[in-house]
Amino acid sequence: MPAAIALSSRIRPLRIRPLLAALCLGVAVLAGPAPASARGPEGIADVAEKVIDAVVNISTTQTVEAKASGSGEGKGAMPQLPPGSPFEEFFEDFFKNRRGEKGGAPRKTNSLGSGFIIDPSGVVVTNNHVIADSDEINVILNDGTKIKAELVGVDKKTDLAVLKFKPPAGKTLTAVKFGDSDKLRLGEWVIAIGNPFSLGGTVTAGIVSARNRDINSGPYDSYIQTDAAINRGNSGGPLFNLNGEVVGVNTLIISPSGGSIGIGFAVPSKTVVPVVDQLRQFGELRRGWLGVRIQQVTDEIADSLNIKPARGALVAGVDDKGPAKPAGIEPGDVVIKFDGKDIKEPKDLSRMVADTAVGKTVDVVVIRKGKEETKQVTLGRLADDAKPQPASAKSQPETEKLVTQKVLGLDLAALSKDLRGRYKIKDSVKGVLVTGVDDGSDAAEKRLSAGDVIVEVAQESVGSAADIKKRVEQLKKDGKKSVLLLVANASGELRFVALSLQ
Repeated sequence: MPAAIALSSRIRPLRIRPLLAALCLGVAVLAGPAPASARGPEGIADVAEKVIDAVVNISTTQTVEAKASGSGEGKGAMPQLPPGSPFEEFFEDFFKNRRGEKGGAPRKTNSLGSGFIIDPSGVVVTNNHVIADSDEINVILNDGTKIKAELVGVDKKTDLAVLKFKPPAGKTLTAVKFGDSDKLRLGEWVIAIGNPFSLGGTVTAGIVSARNRDINSGPYDSYIQTDAAINRGNSGGPLFNLNGEVVGVNTLIISPSGGSIGIGFAVPSKTVVPVVDQLRQFGELRRGWLGVRIQQVTDEIADSLNIKPARGALVAGVDDKGPAKPAGIEPGDVVIKFDGKDIKEPKDLSRMVADTAVGKTVDVVVIRKGKEETKQVTLGRLADDAKPQPASAKSQPETEKLVTQKVLGLDLAALSKDLRGRYKIKDSVKGVLVTGVDDGSDAAEKRLSAGDVIVEVAQESVGSAADIKKRVEQLKKDGKKSVLLLVANASGELRFVALSLQ
């Protein structure tokens, strides 16, 4: 560094040599052989040797419509690489193909990922995003053998896919088994093997940094977080424990640079195994369906419902054609147990229901008005295309507000035919209309807005602004700190909102 060089130039050579020798000696002493625990368990090499032949590269080809490129300087130019770089040939072929294209002409693109063999007959597990929209899929074994594979089935919600290929004549494939991801402990050593940046058969090791990570990438997030180096091309590859069992499928990384910074995520084997079993059996997923919309039980909501501590999944809506309705589950119920298992948060219920067989009758324990009740529900089947309906966009009308009462920072009015038309509210929606919200109020922070309809206050139906004001005043007299509102949007979709009374 320039500063260091400038400083050193003022020191006589005869004096600097002993100093450097002393420093080097000190470094050698301080950085001497690391203890075995710092280098990691010695069993990593044995595990890698045993399982590496079961790890495969996935090569896919897709035909896409090429677009005419712009004329920006340097756009589409081949990057400058050092002579002899292992990527030189890769980029040269890639950019030659691009330069040979004509605007609008279809072209073929290639992508690479990882996978692993779970059955010697040629069954492979990988990520859905590795093979999505591909025209051709090939499996490349560890010895370089390339074999065309067929798609057995995919599950987009967990980003998993199962492939099948015919093993070469006379070749016995190595297959790996799944382990129990629930037994993983924080700090436990794990091994990732895959095809990062097309460098196949790469082994990295690290520890389990966290479990049950929800990064909002899908409805059933419960990732294993690891600091084992995972990069582009590792997707679909296995994460092993030190017994050589697959405890996860490497799927995502968080990185501002695109390379590993020690934050990688794997789908746990607990999620993978039932998905793979169903894909192999049916070619599709057949998930259980309860037929409810649920939301988080916040501390304020828990206080309003007298639930301590805050836990469970609050039922915000019940599908008229779903299994929950005939079983007697209602909006405002808090599900705390499903099929004998505790529900701590909404994600727990979503995952448990999805993993339960279609047609199975289960006990669902709910808290309703402070008391526990058990409902028996026979699960239906979740449609693959089932998507939550987006909330209708609301806009403040330009016409004069019809305010009858102001409560908790809300301007409230009785629903009329004119107001229904103005806010496009369905006839089936009953309650009291919100026509305005005070800036800076708790209601504004909770995202209540003009066009919302208050259906219930503290689990009691309301039909006028006066009903709401009376109920709120009574709750204040009773010493309550918050009030629970059941709110509908214009299309009738419900949600619970807790507002402070203080």
